[in-house]
Amino acid sequence: MAFEVKFPVVGESVSEGQVYKWRKKTGDFVKRDEVLVEIETDKATVEIVAESEGVLTISKNEGDTVKIGEVLGSLDTSATAPAAGAAAPKVAEAPKVAEAPKVAEAAKAAEPAKVSAATASPAGEDTRPKSPAVARMSAENNIDTASIPGSGRDGRVTKGDLILHQEGGSAKAVAPTGAPVPAAPSAPATPKVAAPAPGERRVRREKMTRIRLRIAERLVEAQHTAAMLTTFNEVDMTAVMELRKKYKDQFAKVNGVNLGFMSFFVKAAVDALKAYPAINGSIEGTDIVYHDYCDIGIAVSTDRGLMVPVVKNCENMSFAQIESAIVEYGKKGKEGKIALDDLSGGTFTISNGGTFGSLLSTPILNPPQSAILGMHKIQDRPMAINGQVVIRPMMYLAVSYDHRIVDGKEAVGFLVKIKDAIEDPSRLLLGV
Repeated sequence: MAFEVKFPVVGESVSEGQVYKWRKKTGDFVKRDEVLVEIETDKATVEIVAESEGVLTISKNEGDTVKIGEVLGSLDTSATAPAAGAAAPKVAEAPKVAEAPKVAEAAKAAEPAKVSAATASPAGEDTRPKSPAVARMSAENNIDTASIPGSGRDGRVTKGDLILHQEGGSAKAVAPTGAPVPAAPSAPATPKVAAPAPGERRVRREKMTRIRLRIAERLVEAQHTAAMLTTFNEVDMTAVMELRKKYKDQFAKVNGVNLGFMSFFVKAAVDALKAYPAINGSIEGTDIVYHDYCDIGIAVSTDRGLMVPVVKNCENMSFAQIESAIVEYGKKGKEGKIALDDLSGGTFTISNGGTFGSLLSTPILNPPQSAILGMHKIQDRPMAINGQVVIRPMMYLAVSYDHRIVDGKEAVGFLVKIKDAIEDPSRLLLGV
């Protein structure tokens, strides 16, 4: 019996992807839940796992574009596992797949137990097996998986089902039978290129990745669809730097994470967003959508391009929780493990070009959000304080905003409120 391996639902906004890397080859005997192939979408890279054991036949080559539900290959489930030391069963040759750059191994979800599709307990409790990623996502977002029709094998609820549930969609309309759980993306190794010979005028051409193409499209979209404007200010970092120096060791000891500058700006942004709700809103058609929560995206530079994972419900988080979330996303970014649900949502974005030495810039909006805050390099500059010239650690701030929804007065007031909170951090504790 042949079991088709299909490109599963990985989010309502994702309709196609590109075969990035086959982990197995035609003729390999694979076990259930082993990673078969990586598919690169315009948001992240997902891993497709085997829903059954059997011998693999590949239908789509690396570099091929595939749509949701399209067959990538098949598994001959009638084949048995070869004995130790024995050769794998022979199958018909499929078209050869071009070798892609090597990628780092991503973590695999724990193997779930097999159960029937009728999985609800008499008490209404969902007893269907869940991978750690699904269990964590459902717990974090208070989702009752018993009420969600699972598109996975044996009725399992997949990560894609949860994403569609949050976005108000339904997996039934587009989900292929046996849709596997999307896993974290893998980070590709940078291809080694020989140095040009002396005097050689070399030109190299490389195909843009889907993620890079999508980044380009969204940046141009922001420029074409929004009435984007940027306003600037500068902030004296003295108070925050002194506070951080005084408590950083004790903070790290108590919380197990270092106290950075970003948590101060996230907390300041939360207060400013509450004061100016339009900046935390977005435009949908002729409506303005206001958000009573603050899901703040933190721009992260990765080997595969700029990604903006979202720290959700920042209004309810402590400094330590914010720092922990940022550290975790930084680690994921370096390892290439930022997943689709990490990137979903977001009502406001913060970008810190100062980590690369940027003194001043105009950040571009992250649609459909209406504003983005740009942080920059801290630099000692002479400042006039109480009639005296003193040297202070200063940072330029920039907020780019959509003038269709945010007036200039609001944008300036928003940036001034952030400036006031950073220059007097006690405001963040007192809420004034």
